[in-house]
Amino acid sequence: MTDTTTINAAASGSFTIGGDLTVNRLGFGSMQLTGPGVWGDPKDPDVAVRVLRRAVELGVDFIDTADSYGPVVAEQLIKKALHPYPEGLVIATKAGLTRQGPDQWTPVGRPAYLRQQVELSLRNLGLERIDLLQLHRIDPEVPLEDQVGELKKLQDEGKIRHIGLSEVSIEQLQAAQQIAEIVTVQNLYNVANRQSEALLDHATEHGIGFIPWFPLATGELAKPGGPLAAIAEKSGATPSQLALAWLLKRSPAMLPIPGTSSVAHLEDNIAATSVQLSDADFEAIAQAA
Repeated sequence: MTDTTTINAAASGSFTIGGDLTVNRLGFGSMQLTGPGVWGDPKDPDVAVRVLRRAVELGVDFIDTADSYGPVVAEQLIKKALHPYPEGLVIATKAGLTRQGPDQWTPVGRPAYLRQQVELSLRNLGLERIDLLQLHRIDPEVPLEDQVGELKKLQDEGKIRHIGLSEVSIEQLQAAQQIAEIVTVQNLYNVANRQSEALLDHATEHGIGFIPWFPLATGELAKPGGPLAAIAEKSGATPSQLALAWLLKRSPAMLPIPGTSSVAHLEDNIAATSVQLSDADFEAIAQAA
């Protein structure tokens, strides 16, 4: 059982986004607060509200969401649970993916659409300015300068504080940086899938926050006899806690956002901040993946 009297996301350390937004590195991702296939309302909206409130109680001050989660559902749940927002809480949202049904996602990066979605996110979240707006996907049918350029216009208008990107390469990041300052990147990354390793190292070197989505995936590593299972048995931590501890140790720019629809699972995730991963165990996990 997790000792909930001592766990706090602050134990994960802090990172300053864009030079002026300091957050605890272990955040919360809201995608799982929606219905199956990230579509529609959750089975029990009251539980979703409790999860969000408990996350903040446990020191989470960085919440990641998107207009497409539901769609709209996650943003509205965040407003219902936490508005008026406590001082220092950073809500990052995303625009640029449209939904045609459960588990269906299509990029749309037309400037008028991105502007519309930012305006709707401001309303759905109850904000006057979005601290971090991430382009959810680059639309290959629209020039990058039009997509990031529209976000830059919204930033200049005071509706966006900082701009981030999601699922990009180093080259795409550098191209976007010619248009606007980019303070975060959000790519698939976990102990079992490290295809964005080069981008992570680049982001770390340049002080750009790296937000790994799907951070708890462990693949074969957590199976009986695997390195995560062996270290878990030795340490008393769960494989998921070890996966988060590994991410936090991997880079000071790492901002994991594990999501869940369960208060108990949330508490277990936050407890990962108390796991002290030795250099030898860190390397064993790294080499096994």
